Amino acid sequence: MKVKTLCVNGLLAAMYIAVTMLIQPFGFTNIQFRVAEMFNHLIVFNKKYIYGIVLGVFFANLFFSPIVAYDLVFGVGQSVVSLLLMIFAIRYVKNIWARMVVNTLVFTFTMFIIAFELHLALGLPFMLTWLTTAVGEFVVMLIGAPIMVGINKRVNFKELVE
Repeated sequence: MKVKTLCVNGLLAAMYIAVTMLIQPFGFTNIQFRVAEMFNHLIVFNKKYIYGIVLGVFFANLFFSPIVAYDLVFGVGQSVVSLLLMIFAIRYVKNIWARMVVNTLVFTFTMFIIAFELHLALGLPFMLTWLTTAVGEFVVMLIGAPIMVGINKRVNFKELVE
C-alpha cells in the first residue's frame, strides 16, 4: 500500500471516530443516527477506502460503545460485509448515483446484523430493532450521498487514494 493511501485512510478513520464522538448518544442506541456512516459512500469512489472505514468503525466502537465486545464483532462485521458487497457491486454499476443508491440499500438492509447484536446484548426485539436501525442508517446514507458527491467535485475521491 502506498504511503498516500495509508495516510488518507488514517485520516478517514480519525474523521469517522471524531464525528462518532460528537454524536455519541445517537450512534449506539436502537434508533441509530451515526452521522459518520455517510463515509461509507467513499467505497463507491474507490475500494481502497475500505481500510479507513473499517478502522474508523473499529476504534469508534472500541472507544465509545456501551457494549464494546458485541460492537467489535457485529458492528465491524456489518461494515465489512456491506463494504465487500459494494466492492463486488461496483463492477456492475457504473453510474455514481446508482452506486450511491445501491450502497444505501446494502447498508440499510444489513442492519439486521446490528439488530441481532442488540437483541443478543440487550434483549431488544429483533424486528423492531432492525426497523429502527435500518431507518436511521437509511436517513444518514440518503442525506450523506449528495454531501459526498458535492465534496467529490472538489476533492476527487477516486484519485485521492492510489
